[in-house]
Amino acid sequence: MRRALLRTALATLALLTAGVTAEASGRRLVNPADAAENRINPMYGALPACEDPAVLGEITSWFNSREAKFWGPLRAVAYDKIKPIGFRPLGDDFIPRRFCTGRVALNDGTIHRVDYSVRENLGLFGWTWNVNWCVSGLDRHRSYAPDCKMARP
Repeated sequence: MRRALLRTALATLALLTAGVTAEASGRRLVNPADAAENRINPMYGALPACEDPAVLGEITSWFNSREAKFWGPLRAVAYDKIKPIGFRPLGDDFIPRRFCTGRVALNDGTIHRVDYSVRENLGLFGWTWNVNWCVSGLDRHRSYAPDCKMARP
């Protein structure tokens, strides 16, 4: 009887401790069997870094294309102060994402904040990563309103 009671108390204490740890880290508790790594098509979070030239090139390409096609002559020229602001902040059972922020200089001499996320398996046919981005002050359709907040974690 005492052993059963002791086991129950220890199990309860372990659950409470895990809950406090999860709350302190700001992340939800996830059953390891439900993690993205254990899916039929597993996702491991192997994403390029925020300052990777391929990532910045993807943003530049899409930004320049959109601006030339719809809005005018703006072009992204250079990036600086690039830094990560989150890696898998939504939890281990969601699609792995690396959230980043930095500054982009445009050809008109202005500097804007750029927020973006590199997302695993959301590229062409789900074979590679892709980038979701927003340039502050130039979110003309307010897709990430207010002021690109919805592009951040």
